[in-house]
Amino acid sequence: MDSKYRPHAVLREDRADGSIVLRSAYDMSPVASKTGDWVDAWADKAPDRVFIAERSGEGWREVSYAETRQQVRAIAASLLARGMGPQTPIMVVSGNGVDHGLLTLAAQYIGVPTVPLAEQYALIPGARPQLIHCAEVIKPAMVYAVDGAQFAEALSLDLFDGVEKVVSTNAAPGMTTFDELLKGDGADVDAAAAQVTPDTIAKYLMTSGSTSHPKAVITTQRMMCANQAQILDALPFLGTRPPKIVDWLPWNHVFGGSHNFNMMLANGGSFYIDAGKPVPHLVGKTIENNRDHSATLAFNVPVGFAMLRDAMKEDRALRESYFRNLDMLFYAGASLPQDVWRDLEDMARDVRGDVPLMNSSWGLTETAPACLIQHEPTTMSGIVGVPMTGVDIKMIPDADMRCEIRVRGPNIMPGYLNDPDKTAEAFDEEGFFITGDAMKFVDPGDLTKGLRFDGRISEDFKLMSGTWVRAANLRLEVLAELGGLAQDVVICGADKAEIGLLVFPSAASAAMGEDQDGALVGDALRQAIGEKLAARHGHGSAARIARAMVLTEMPSIGDGEITAKGNLNFRKVLSRRAALYDRLWDDADPAVIRGEHA
Repeated sequence: MDSKYRPHAVLREDRADGSIVLRSAYDMSPVASKTGDWVDAWADKAPDRVFIAERSGEGWREVSYAETRQQVRAIAASLLARGMGPQTPIMVVSGNGVDHGLLTLAAQYIGVPTVPLAEQYALIPGARPQLIHCAEVIKPAMVYAVDGAQFAEALSLDLFDGVEKVVSTNAAPGMTTFDELLKGDGADVDAAAAQVTPDTIAKYLMTSGSTSHPKAVITTQRMMCANQAQILDALPFLGTRPPKIVDWLPWNHVFGGSHNFNMMLANGGSFYIDAGKPVPHLVGKTIENNRDHSATLAFNVPVGFAMLRDAMKEDRALRESYFRNLDMLFYAGASLPQDVWRDLEDMARDVRGDVPLMNSSWGLTETAPACLIQHEPTTMSGIVGVPMTGVDIKMIPDADMRCEIRVRGPNIMPGYLNDPDKTAEAFDEEGFFITGDAMKFVDPGDLTKGLRFDGRISEDFKLMSGTWVRAANLRLEVLAELGGLAQDVVICGADKAEIGLLVFPSAASAAMGEDQDGALVGDALRQAIGEKLAARHGHGSAARIARAMVLTEMPSIGDGEITAKGNLNFRKVLSRRAALYDRLWDDADPAVIRGEHA
């Protein structure tokens, strides 16, 4: 085993009630008290090292650790001069940026919570109900956006009346410029910072809203600092040389905004903000940024790695820059397709003769996020690993050894803001957070092989026969089989005799159909989808799709059918389109695909 990777070591407790408790065999390392300690420590140890950077013209705007501390303290003084504190949250409605990062750290330095939101809530008119909901929950005292003109419509909403509006550029009358915050002086920042404790609220992160309206997760200093100690315990190489990332993952999500951002700060690393994304019209920016800067860590979702893989096949310079200094390649959101995994391994060997650690992890917004991590080399995608130090994992198995997973530890949230009922529902009698996710052992006889994700229990349902349908896993299978015909699908059929499918078509497949009252029909589309589904006839009732309907209206973010992460809220889709769902079970309806085609 390479000495820079820590071998898996797991303790198991089998309980009389049939549940299994797993924990790391390693002790947890000491934990920082607050993120401000990291700001001060690295400003002293490495004052000239770049902490955070973003594209600016033809070059980069780079802010060193010394400059970070100076600007963080100036902004903190301005916030204190306004009387801000734990009860005056700052809402951020624009995406990743240097000023966003500095404002976040300044607020955390003196105990003012921040609330980063998905920027589409402010920029897409149809998503405004989500912005309004979040503002009603949070009641911000200040709102920040990078561009006063771009975000003018959202900032002018009545919900921000009386709220100070801060922008970095294009300030309209009545708005405060970010430069004004940088002039802060005179306030006793040290006295305020001394009042910040591990239990101080650092930020509120809004859940994705995949099963209900977004909830505000109370995220404390302890949660974030403990999680970084746990990550370093699993990945000791983070402490042997300063890490560097070129990263696009949005800060309104716990992965980008807590896991990655704090990993750089805790370990004296450098965060180069990538304004690209894994979509066709923006991936070019990601390619350019990765060609400019050779990172030590690469975080992405599977589709992002697939796009980079395709580009690197044709671009030797990109391939060499990408792999030259890479210690770890980390995927999240879904399993990395094995062909992409294999190609990335081959490219790494070609550039450097070996392969960086290729791994994944598991956690939720409520868990800060990481609870499980694969921290030794493997050749197989889809493994989320073993418990991190300080975390207890309770697994409640069913007859197939598919286990509901619950977690307890210092990185778990204390609750949801102003929602005692949801908070009470979220924990069991022992204080374990009920995640709603399922896991299976990679090898029940060898705990060190870790766990693999096996879907969301809340998405599972029973057919009339009593047969359980594992909807999350089935959805991924069906999407792969439909290929370019579907943008997304909803697996349904609770208490029905068979499984049904609602299909959101791709643009190409929608052109093959004819609209009929919210559903698409047409011989070409019927045949194309029917032939794909017919191939599943050899499966049992738990996996056979018996009927399908293609929808004409794409999911609405404003009505909550699609979350900030771009995931479908299945319950919202089924409730909002109840009439179409009812039609799905009518064999006489011409829009229903079945019979010889399903």
